[in-house]
Amino acid sequence: MPHPPALRPGIIPLRPLGLGDILDGTIKLVRSNPKAVLGLSAVAALLGALPIAIGQVFAFDSMRDLLNDPAAAESADLTGMYGGFIAQYGGALVSIAVSFVVVTVLTGVLMRILGRAVFGGKISAGEAWQLTKGRVPALFGVVGLMAVIMLVPLAVIALLIVAVIATGTGDGSPAAAGGVFVISMLLLLLYIGYVLYFRTRFALAAPAVVLEGKGPIQALRRSWNLVTGDFWRVLGILLLTSLLVGLVASILEIPFTIAGSLVGLLGQSPGTAVLAAVLLAVGGTLGALITYPFEAGVAGLLYADRRMRSEAFDLALQTAAIEQQRQGWVHASADELWHPSNSARP
Repeated sequence: MPHPPALRPGIIPLRPLGLGDILDGTIKLVRSNPKAVLGLSAVAALLGALPIAIGQVFAFDSMRDLLNDPAAAESADLTGMYGGFIAQYGGALVSIAVSFVVVTVLTGVLMRILGRAVFGGKISAGEAWQLTKGRVPALFGVVGLMAVIMLVPLAVIALLIVAVIATGTGDGSPAAAGGVFVISMLLLLLYIGYVLYFRTRFALAAPAVVLEGKGPIQALRRSWNLVTGDFWRVLGILLLTSLLVGLVASILEIPFTIAGSLVGLLGQSPGTAVLAAVLLAVGGTLGALITYPFEAGVAGLLYADRRMRSEAFDLALQTAAIEQQRQGWVHASADELWHPSNSARP
């Protein structure tokens, strides 16, 4: 005798989730509250894309002179070209810094929207911000700790590679150069594995900060414990999500990137430089508009799934949903249900 379908008051059924439930729930998160989700994501995406677009335009300006007169490059002062490259990479660094801030805040706000959407409730961007702003320092704490965890080994590996190159290519033989290449590749592969491992282990820290009120270290520990026992599944879903959103984002972004690059390189007036910046910014914004909310939604639903699987949290969600259906509306107190004390097996 088949089991009755699980209660589904909002974007997901209140039972342990499959891959299809998580992807479908993320799409429903966007569709159920498009103003808040897409509006906030668009602002975050635009802020992150603008510095890169502006820096790229300066680089195009310096490269245009070389394309117009390649022979002049040998005798010309290359200061302008170097300045263009500095502007390009400087814009990328500024974009990374800006994205660090806005994506951290966006993730927190989207978690609050998701927490209400699970019960079928809606929340405005302003209300979500009011409920989230007190957790922003803890979110930055999580991101800062993650940066340390990821960058310190990278610095060590970079020093090791430099040392290997310095000691292994002294005689200039092909065998020595090949050995240096193999060792460098092995170190980089080890680092990729390291990043994937800790990225997966700490993927649920942001939901723990916002929905459970955890501090940075507590949230990392909470994420680690939730992922334990289901590491490979969580890793697979995160990788598949990155692949899917990366593919869709590229399809949207590439036409604007090509058009902006052609306009920037071939145009001769200030107006074309502005147009190139606009096209590049639009392309970057469209790509991030897909990436930001989708990855945040998948992380939030993975968090809900792991709690339902390891803590029987679906029972608490079902009880609360039945009461809300009886009352006919989703009360703001639904946010408190995410506290670990409401789990059947805390």
